[in-house]
Amino acid sequence: MANIKSAKKRVEVSKVRAERNKSVKSGVKTAVKKVYAAIETGDKAAAQAALTDATSVIDKAGSKGVYHKNNTSRKVSRLSAAVNKMN
Repeated sequence: MANIKSAKKRVEVSKVRAERNKSVKSGVKTAVKKVYAAIETGDKAAAQAALTDATSVIDKAGSKGVYHKNNTSRKVSRLSAAVNKMN
């Protein structure tokens, strides 16, 4: 364990941020799964709605610094392509 006050604070801050990042990433994964679940059922309207929600969640994660902007862009692009490929 750290002995210096600033090092102790860094440990605590790191824990808080790691927990927040884990929560945000979990939300992104859930949103992405909902999009793919809607695609599996073949319901284009539900897939579009899920895509809108997922895009919002992913963009917020990118703005918070949890994901790099290129990573968020790639995720949104792949989801959009999957939804657009539906018949």
